[in-house]
Amino acid sequence: MKPLSAILITGLLSFLGASCIQSSDAKTIDNSTVSSLDLNRYLGTWYEIARFDHSFERGLVGCKAEYSLMDNGLIKVINSGHKGSLSGKYKVAKGKARLRESAGPGKLQVTFFLNFWSDYDILELADDYRYVLIGSSSDKYLWILSRTPNMTQEDLDFVLARAKQRGYDTSKLIWVEQK
Repeated sequence: MKPLSAILITGLLSFLGASCIQSSDAKTIDNSTVSSLDLNRYLGTWYEIARFDHSFERGLVGCKAEYSLMDNGLIKVINSGHKGSLSGKYKVAKGKARLRESAGPGKLQVTFFLNFWSDYDILELADDYRYVLIGSSSDKYLWILSRTPNMTQEDLDFVLARAKQRGYDTSKLIWVEQK
């Protein structure tokens, strides 16, 4: 098995374990999703502005996610980043996502390994799709993504305030270096 595959599998299993098991001290969060989603507008490239620390992205900078529609209706997911610095080794993780339409707009699931699906909840989304706040059913996962490598301070302040209102500890965010 290639080293990156082993890392991704370990990371995914860690994510799944944390997503499935809620400890007694887990915070209650508001993980309600957006009221509408135009998937075609959502597809494309997103830059990672900030995230909570987790093993499957630890040490990566210059991270981005690329989403495209596949012929079978699933969403192709390509996550990438550089290890340690923007000139570090380039890492790629390929996966797929699906809408959970019966659960409501903004409720997706993603997998990077076989059919082990994890929640991908679109919590906040700018009207023009310039930024998004992503969470899951756990308070352990949070991402701020943008269509550009940097966000305006006004947008960032808004997203951070909304994350706090939802019960997330934004002091735990790691700010991702971008080009």
